[in-house]
Amino acid sequence: MTQPPTYPTPPAGGPTPAAGGFAPPSGPASQGYAVPPQHAPPGQAPPPGWMPPPPGWAGPPRPGPALAPGNRPLAGFGDRLLAALIDGALSTLVVMVLFVPPFVFLFWNMTTELTRTDPDGTLVGPDPGSFMTDFMLPILLLELGLMVVMLGLYWLYHVEYMKRTGQTFGKRVMKLRVVPLDPAATLDRQMAGRRYAVQFLAAVLLPGLSYLDGLWQLWDKPWQQCLHDKFAGTVVVKVSA
Repeated sequence: MTQPPTYPTPPAGGPTPAAGGFAPPSGPASQGYAVPPQHAPPGQAPPPGWMPPPPGWAGPPRPGPALAPGNRPLAGFGDRLLAALIDGALSTLVVMVLFVPPFVFLFWNMTTELTRTDPDGTLVGPDPGSFMTDFMLPILLLELGLMVVMLGLYWLYHVEYMKRTGQTFGKRVMKLRVVPLDPAATLDRQMAGRRYAVQFLAAVLLPGLSYLDGLWQLWDKPWQQCLHDKFAGTVVVKVSA
């Protein structure tokens, strides 16, 4: 009579081997297969499959500053505003130096004429005809001349001077530069003249346009241009010097 096959007795403390197989080794696991510890907040178990971030990982990449054509960073509203204030203060100083002396001289003569008296001490009032021709007309002509000179100085400063490097004194202080929207182009007198036409001439003819022009960059996408930039085909970028 055929006897059933016999199997070796399993070692003490070890698992029972499968039929025709070998028992897995007992004892501690190999150090090469050690499972890394999982990190979890106190009192909370990590989700299945969660792994800690690698050392030095700072999170997902953050969006950088807006770039102009040519990968140059666009100038911000605050920097452009400060540059405009610096240029405005410089222009005001030049105008005061040129026009305060004529105004002082004119008003001095007017005050002298209004306080002129006869030999007996009677105050002599100015003749209405001479008042218009001697005082009011010179004041009007002086104001008109002031406007013409200001626009001329602005042309020299914001066109002839700026087109050389793309910077005025205020933009140089704030490290800004006016560049063409086309990276292959060069800033020339025509572009600078168009910026001037909208920034100053149009603002004189249309009161309030200067505010709209300056604030336009806040919602303009993607180049953050003012209206004078759009008309000229330029952008303002941040530079290192």
